Amino acid sequence: MATPITATRANVAGLIPAYFEEAHIRKVAEETAQHLDLVMVVDDGSTDRTSEEAKAAGVEVVRHDKNAGKGASIKTGVKALLERSAVEFIIILDADGQHLPEEIPRFLETANRTSAPFVVGNRMDDVEKMPFVRKMTNRYMSWTISRVIGQRVPDSQCGFRLFQRSLGEEFLKTESSAFDFETEMLAIAARKGCQIGAAPVSTVYGDEVSKINPIRDTLKFFKLLKRLKCEAKAKS
Repeated sequence: MATPITATRANVAGLIPAYFEEAHIRKVAEETAQHLDLVMVVDDGSTDRTSEEAKAAGVEVVRHDKNAGKGASIKTGVKALLERSAVEFIIILDADGQHLPEEIPRFLETANRTSAPFVVGNRMDDVEKMPFVRKMTNRYMSWTISRVIGQRVPDSQCGFRLFQRSLGEEFLKTESSAFDFETEMLAIAARKGCQIGAAPVSTVYGDEVSKINPIRDTLKFFKLLKRLKCEAKAKS
């Protein structure tokens, strides 16, 4: 289990994976920097002005030469941030504006109050703005994943999440590199005996376009679930 550490703006680093987000990234990065001393954007091979807009926000930018997937972007950022000795936590938020930087303090408060080394955003108490299909899908997937990992996670699909550096080191060992990586993060934390906390966050939908491939990423999700079930059964 991870050792309780007090989260502050000085030891929490912001990580923003981005892919074709020139319209939103500067605002998201600037607002994130209002709450954290260190913010890093990982541009996952965009050919628009995503990197330039992120740099204009005054944050650090790492760029993939070609698109590698959200999970790969997160791993790139985690690896780079863990090289900084001052970083004790990393908080991930999306570049498209669905995650509100002003809600970052909720994660720090939850982590400090509960001593949970992993805190995931929970939108399921604010579902009026969530499309019906998305709401039902999120509830089903959260229920399924919670059963598999043996720990309740009310909104397993929320990518707005904070974790200690010791967990970050474990996440770098995973096989997943796309959207399924976020699910595997939960399984790894639970396997390590870590409490997964939940911080209330807003449900935000605007002009963003989902990067999820409904067929490919759904297949990857169920393939991952099958593997996690097999691993759990082997250890029981």
